Amino acid sequence: MTLPQHLVPSLAGVGVGSTVTVEGDEAHHAVVVRRLRVGEAVTLTDGLGLVATGEVASTGKRVFEVAVTAVDEVLEPWPRFVAVQALPKGDRGELAVEVLTEVGVARIVPWAAARSVAVWKGERAIRSHGKWQATAREAAKQARRAWHPEVLPLASTTDVAGVVAAADLAVVLHEDATEPLGALAVPRSGEVVVVIGPEGGITDDEIAAFEAAGAVTCRLGTEVLRTSTAGLAATAALLARTGRWG
Repeated sequence: MTLPQHLVPSLAGVGVGSTVTVEGDEAHHAVVVRRLRVGEAVTLTDGLGLVATGEVASTGKRVFEVAVTAVDEVLEPWPRFVAVQALPKGDRGELAVEVLTEVGVARIVPWAAARSVAVWKGERAIRSHGKWQATAREAAKQARRAWHPEVLPLASTTDVAGVVAAADLAVVLHEDATEPLGALAVPRSGEVVVVIGPEGGITDDEIAAFEAAGAVTCRLGTEVLRTSTAGLAATAALLARTGRWG
């Protein structure tokens, strides 16, 4: 069984024999909720590829210390996957972020699609973006990821077209597409972008903008998936052909 993981701001300069202090909400959840105990083995990560393993040396209500016994530097996995997720209604946005993080996406782009039911504006935009970030953070710890995903600010269709143009492969999921996802050649380096539309579907204008930027419009199969799970299915199908799971 893998060790529990905790996120720290930095592991710069940490080596075997160092003591790392974990504070705040991260420590509170570990000590009070998860009942972390002295002597328990844990891993710490900065979410940027460094992972320290050690034993809990002391605990407090909002703090614990770890005596480091090993430090590993994990290379960032390639190709890097980017998920452009149209805003779903309700809590399905957090579900999408959770499963995309667990499967290994490096960057999540919230997208204000024309037919998105949810709208991020003002204080709601700040709260919703914060929820997506928190969901990604917790899912990354659960998945024991050394590299935690980045959740970008809300993007417009023009912004997404720019993300598509910079990709080595960009895929737009659409139930009426004729090109099957399984027919695509998937690069083993660079960046792969998967665009997931809203419950109401992607408009013709949006598809035209993304195809003009270099995207390929594909279908997953005969089944129509929810926006909160379609990204997971497509990303997993593409990841399996990159060598990352080899």
